Amino acid sequence: MTNIYDFTAGTIDGDETALADYRGKALLIVNVASKCGFTPQYAGLENLQKAYGKRGFSVLGFPCNQFGAQEPGDAAEIRAFCALNYDVSFPMFAKIDVNGANTHPLFGYLKKAVPGVLGTEAIKWNFTKFLVDRGGDAVARYAPKDAPESLRADIEKLLG
Repeated sequence: MTNIYDFTAGTIDGDETALADYRGKALLIVNVASKCGFTPQYAGLENLQKAYGKRGFSVLGFPCNQFGAQEPGDAAEIRAFCALNYDVSFPMFAKIDVNGANTHPLFGYLKKAVPGVLGTEAIKWNFTKFLVDRGGDAVARYAPKDAPESLRADIEKLLG
């Protein structure tokens, strides 16, 4: 059975990493963008990272430029934006597509594992969030408008 450990992804620094490296951690996987109305959620995501990181949790950020061209920068620009504006400490990955013919395989899996409203798989906008349990299985999907802070109870359940 497929789970996130079956995938690899490029990091924002240009390296390839196996998501199996996160085995045993609860994860929040998010498609992010620097010029979106939801961009201030970076602060909430970082707060979750700081609050739960030592308990076996991590946010994983995947920049995406598919929604209103709101992530136009290259890796260096994205990295600098996140560091300067939000002091992001969680892992950031290379810019990807989350919909369409070039959908990153990880997001293909996530969309099938936890579909959206009325069973739709397509991601509607930046800052769609997927919660993954310690076994690597996607267990919940949250809309862009769902503030990171509102996920605390669900994260707590996974961390025990």
